[in-house]
Amino acid sequence: MSVNQDWSDVRVNELCDRVRQIAYDLHVYLGTGYLEKIYENGLLHRLTKAGIRCEKQVPVQVFDDDQFCLGEYKLDLVVEEILVVEIKAARGIDDKHVAQILGYLKATTLSHGLLVNFGSAKFQIRKFKM
Repeated sequence: MSVNQDWSDVRVNELCDRVRQIAYDLHVYLGTGYLEKIYENGLLHRLTKAGIRCEKQVPVQVFDDDQFCLGEYKLDLVVEEILVVEIKAARGIDDKHVAQILGYLKATTLSHGLLVNFGSAKFQIRKFKM
């Protein structure tokens, strides 16, 4: 996975603000009670409609120090090739969710991530930077 070097921190923050607003609007529209896949598809659809490039279920491999592949997982969304968006539909953001997105950032060359929880009555989002 490559990092788009043209993005400054200011532009990344602006992108995060746009994603945050679109995710919030989706949360208001759908409410709680759906599986993560519904929120993932909804956010992908709305981001794409807003002209924001994103991919879903992006594969990432984790390697040991000798480059032996330990396994692969999939990122929920990668936005504009610079921002990882991890989607949850849980009662609240848990330490294991935070550990998960930090692991994703560590395993990729990406340094910015958003953890979005649609499962709580109150919209929850946290930004991370490595």
